[in-house]
Amino acid sequence: MTVQDTAATGVMLSDPAAAKVKTLLDQEGRDDLRLRIAVQPGGCSGLRYQLFFDERFLDGDQTYDFNGVEVIVDRMSGPYLGGAVIDFVDTIEKQGFTIDNPNAQGSCACGDSFH
Repeated sequence: MTVQDTAATGVMLSDPAAAKVKTLLDQEGRDDLRLRIAVQPGGCSGLRYQLFFDERFLDGDQTYDFNGVEVIVDRMSGPYLGGAVIDFVDTIEKQGFTIDNPNAQGSCACGDSFH
């Protein structure tokens, strides 16, 4: 897996993930959207990831660029996501985005939330 590193404190997006996000953005047909990665309270372990397209910029947002894909992390989520790698897998067993987060001390059995 090739990863574009922004900084030790930033989030990273693998090349396959950046390509998938670009494809999805192209399908949306809008040029004002970017990928927002956030951490929200919830799930069985206390926190859960959210990935969605957003046209807004919030005060304190951190912005990253991966092969022309703009990624935004809000001020509150940044400390939870420092060094996290977002990848996209497409195999017979699994398809979707994965997050390898060195800050997660544990996760639930389904893998949807962490603490």
